[in-house]
Amino acid sequence: MSESMSDVINEPTAEEARLGRQTDEGAQELRPRQHEVVMTGGVWPDDDETMIINMGPQHPSTHGVLRIMMELDGETVLQAKPVIGYLHTGMEKTGEQLTYVQGATNVTRMDYLNCLGNELVYALAVENLLDTEVPERAVWMRMMLVELQRMASHLLFQATNGMDIGALSMMIYGWREREQVLRLLEMITGLRMNHNFIRVGGLAADLPDGWQQATLDVCDNVEAGVAEYETLLCENPIWQERTQGVGVITTEQALALGATGPILRSTGFPWDLRKAQPYLAYDDVDFEVIYTGNGDVYDRFLIRLFEILESVKIVRQCVARMPGGDYRVQDRKITPPPRGRIDESMEALIHHFKLFTEGFKVPAGETYVAIESPRGEVGCYLVSDGTGKPVRLHVRGPSFYNLQSVEAMVPGSMVADAVAIISSVDPVMGEVDR
Repeated sequence: MSESMSDVINEPTAEEARLGRQTDEGAQELRPRQHEVVMTGGVWPDDDETMIINMGPQHPSTHGVLRIMMELDGETVLQAKPVIGYLHTGMEKTGEQLTYVQGATNVTRMDYLNCLGNELVYALAVENLLDTEVPERAVWMRMMLVELQRMASHLLFQATNGMDIGALSMMIYGWREREQVLRLLEMITGLRMNHNFIRVGGLAADLPDGWQQATLDVCDNVEAGVAEYETLLCENPIWQERTQGVGVITTEQALALGATGPILRSTGFPWDLRKAQPYLAYDDVDFEVIYTGNGDVYDRFLIRLFEILESVKIVRQCVARMPGGDYRVQDRKITPPPRGRIDESMEALIHHFKLFTEGFKVPAGETYVAIESPRGEVGCYLVSDGTGKPVRLHVRGPSFYNLQSVEAMVPGSMVADAVAIISSVDPVMGEVDR
């Protein structure tokens, strides 16, 4: 240790340590013991000038109750470790205590920005065990709704990501278009979020009057908004400087960590379950898988931006090709009676009551279903023992896996860039902790 540093850490006497030591000017200077100096980081050797800080769990950039432990060397991040569990609600265990009818109400609250997607993957898993096929109209309605949900989620990302990096105007613009999508979802489902609209066997209700024009109007407005975002950000040199080459991850790293969605596609790997393993009617509609190759914050922003346009394209095809017919299967075992019959028939009232209180039995077996959510692959593993409640419910949440990539992307970046990197992951902590 150098002489000057030894002078600084001159060991005080016990009395000085207790009362403090008077300087020549008469001001009191509190002096901690030497081991306290080392522990608190007051004076560290020149060759080991690092410190540990916590970002969160209250930090606004963490998108929920997330804590990031960082080791810093000046302004450079050496290590970053996510600490989760602050929002744990036990949704999987709760789902094992609920009937299959009640289950959709539980799963819709995990990723609260992909409510309809959660409901869809759960319904598909139960329908697999039941060996039930829903009507064609229900298939296309489901596809249109989850694409509207994808648009709303990516629009919120544009708002929050811009705000985190300093483009405050994006917060207003992103919320503006997202509000229109949420109002359309409210018109169709009755709620802006946590819809509980996609049910086992179909949907809760048919499409309302005027839905076609309202949907097309929203698509036009969102498309115009995306063009505005592109002009505002993609041609902005400050935005490019803050995002390009920041938070880089390779395909090998992403695959090893289980990352999916925009994170994986930003590395040049065009994996999208809607194309790779089509479900619903995705093999009957025209759309492109958006992917880039740099694996940085800018690419993840671009992918989500242009995926909004692909969702607009799919929704327009759904409007044009929406088939007629029933919106749910006509199977008394899993489908409640029409609302009008409940007022006329005691048998219909009893049927409705027993279905929603006792549920229905599902044949013994197990299944796994995965779909493409706005954040990547969300899967539902379901085990039935032949009763009215699942023995095991497990959800593969993409945010849980994607969040691990923070440890690979943040080291070597500046503290200010760490905020941009976390934002580009787009985690939803309700899904991570569930």
